[in-house]
Amino acid sequence: MKFSKQRELILNEILNNPVHPTADYLYENLKKDNPNLSLGTVYRNLAQLTEHGFIRKVSIPGYPDRFDGRIDNHYHIICEVCGEVYDLESEVLNNLQELISDETDIKITSYNISFKGICNNCKRCSQVG
Repeated sequence: MKFSKQRELILNEILNNPVHPTADYLYENLKKDNPNLSLGTVYRNLAQLTEHGFIRKVSIPGYPDRFDGRIDNHYHIICEVCGEVYDLESEVLNNLQELISDETDIKITSYNISFKGICNNCKRCSQVG
C-alpha cells in the first residue's frame, strides 16, 4: 500500500492520540493545516489503514466508530458520559487470555473487550456542578 501525504497525516494523528479519535475528529484537526483534505478522503484512508492492519477500528454501539493505533490485543475502557475510549492497562487483566484458554481448552486468537465507566474528567465535572 502506498502512503500519500494525507494517509501519513491521518495515521500519525491516530498513533499520537491516546483517546482513539473518530473520523470527524481527525478531519476537523487535520483540515486546519491541510485545507484540501476532505472528509471522504479521511474515511477512505481509515478504511484502507484498517484493512491493511495499520490501525484497528473500535466500534461501540451508540457512538461513532473510533480508530486505534495499537493493533495488538488489549482492553479498552469507554466513558459512559463523554464517549471517550482509552486503552486499559491492568495487572489483573494481563493473564486473562491465558486463564480463559486453560479453563476452556480453547486457543484464543484475538479478542475485543471493553469496559464502561466514567473517566476522571467527567467525574471531576460532575463533582463541580
